[in-house]
Amino acid sequence: MAKLKVAILISGRGSNMAALIEAAKAADYPAEIALVVSNVAEAPGLAIARKEGVPTAVVSHRDRPDRETFDRAVSVELERHGVELVTLAGFMRIFSPWFPTRWAGRLINIHPSLLPCFKGLHVQQQALDAGVRLSGCTVHFVIPDLDAGPIIAQAAVPVLPDDDAERLAARVLAAEHRLFPLALRLVADGRARIVVAPDGSERVAIADAAAPLDAILNPLD
Repeated sequence: MAKLKVAILISGRGSNMAALIEAAKAADYPAEIALVVSNVAEAPGLAIARKEGVPTAVVSHRDRPDRETFDRAVSVELERHGVELVTLAGFMRIFSPWFPTRWAGRLINIHPSLLPCFKGLHVQQQALDAGVRLSGCTVHFVIPDLDAGPIIAQAAVPVLPDDDAERLAARVLAAEHRLFPLALRLVADGRARIVVAPDGSERVAIADAAAPLDAILNPLD
């Protein structure tokens, strides 16, 4: 069976990108990493991707007059490589509504909080300021609204009494590296799909509940 062609969009070091590339090396993984795109030519993650033999491209936002023009240029690059699904792994750009509409149902993101709590930037400091006892990360389908969209999978980590934002972020990042490949697997093999709930909202249904859902709900156990 042909593997789903996936692109990863990055802006920096690409640690989540590296986790996806490593996961995709497994013979039974249902996705292949067909392209890594960055809006920053100096992004360290590009060197990692090239070393792994993954095609890369740079589409600079600085060369475009507005968000949609940039988004369309990224989409052209994705389509040129036959990409079927797009993952956002530390991609520090806010899309115009055009991009998530064009890639609706084929665009997923990882965010370092338990959405819908703590959207935007500096989320670990937001968590500390709120006094929560759990933080974590979320993989979700992307919609035009910021850090919103149907949730695919989440992982929780404890907030410890002596945490600062840096220590908490490191613990969450370790969870991200395990959660993102699992969530991509669910989407790529067709187990995770968007459904419309009775209230009209969109949710993600996980098919084949006999498979190890414990690993989906508690991926760090």
